[in-house]
Amino acid sequence: MPRATPAIVAAETFTRAAQPVLPVGDGLVLRPWLRRDGPEVYAAFQDPAIRRWHVRTADTVEEAGDWVDSWARSWTGGAAANWAVADSRTGRLMGRASLHHMELWHGEAEIAYWVVPAARGRGIAPRAVDALVGWAFEVAGFHRLELRHSVHNAQSCKVAHKSGFVLEGINRSAGLHADGWHDMHLHARVAHPAEPPIAHRLPRAAIPVAATQPVQRLRR
Repeated sequence: MPRATPAIVAAETFTRAAQPVLPVGDGLVLRPWLRRDGPEVYAAFQDPAIRRWHVRTADTVEEAGDWVDSWARSWTGGAAANWAVADSRTGRLMGRASLHHMELWHGEAEIAYWVVPAARGRGIAPRAVDALVGWAFEVAGFHRLELRHSVHNAQSCKVAHKSGFVLEGINRSAGLHADGWHDMHLHARVAHPAEPPIAHRLPRAAIPVAATQPVQRLRR
């Protein structure tokens, strides 16, 4: 059945154009992934925090290299847009910033990111997200970007707020982690809001309670 409206984001943005390098500032860039990044990705996923929140483990450098290859290939199919956050001078890997769950017709996508342990505490994650959001809205033409994280992940919540993502609510039992189902915060940004966003205001005690309660355990 034909659609009554055109796609918000043109598929040709991905299928007919090379993935760009995006400046982040302070000597950092978002660049396409390279196979040689495999060993650094493997090292990053030995970090307990990255494994916990991204629910993935790399058993070998070869496996991490295969991930990198799939991240690079996803661009041309318009399935996802994955960038390595890297030092612009040395090429050293600092983290990852991505758009996934992309719905080009509706102009929607979800932001994901991580930073290697040695690079934390320098404000890299919010700056990388800002660069990615700028490209997504101003160049690709996305309308809405969402950012989800476990209610127990306070650091990711800080990144969301610093990057202008408004807390819209909590998706109950929406993220399966190694220790069970987590409630997930839903943050979002809209390209051209009709009016200033109104942050979702939870009861004063709601967030601390959510962040301290034990998660629902999986049945073995």
